[in-house]
Amino acid sequence: MNMGLIGVCLALLGSAGTGTGEPVFIPVQQFTLAWIHTIEKVRWEEDYAVETVADDAVLKAVAARVRGSGAGMEPPPDAKLKNGWYDYTPHISRPGILRLSRSRFATDYEFCSNDACRPMSDFLPSDGGITLLKACRSNLK
Repeated sequence: MNMGLIGVCLALLGSAGTGTGEPVFIPVQQFTLAWIHTIEKVRWEEDYAVETVADDAVLKAVAARVRGSGAGMEPPPDAKLKNGWYDYTPHISRPGILRLSRSRFATDYEFCSNDACRPMSDFLPSDGGITLLKACRSNLK
C-alpha cells in the first residue's frame, strides 16, 4: 500500500464551510508560519512538525514566539523573553486544521521551510477570506 508523502495541504474556505478547489500540497515535515500583527506591526512565528500517527498525517505545534506584546497579542504567562522575542510552547499541541485569515489589507503569511521564507501567495493565492492549512498525505510516491 502506497502511503504517499506527508506534508501540508492548503485550501481556500468556501461559503459552505469546506475547502474549495483542489488543495495545494507542500511536501514538508517541519515549517514555520510567520506573519506581521496588523495593529502592533510586529512579527509572530509558530513552528510546526508534520508527523505520522496511526497511518495519518497530523500537525504538531512545536514552539512559538512573538517580537513584543501589545493589543490582542499578549504572550502567555509561561513565555520567556529571549533576545527581544517572547518564546513559548503552544498550549494546543495538535491543532488539527489552522484557519488563516488572509486579507488584501494585511501582509500575507510567510511559509518558511528549509531555511527560506516565501509568501503564502506563492503557493495559493488569497481570495481575501480564510485559508485552511492541515497535515495531509499526497498520492505521490
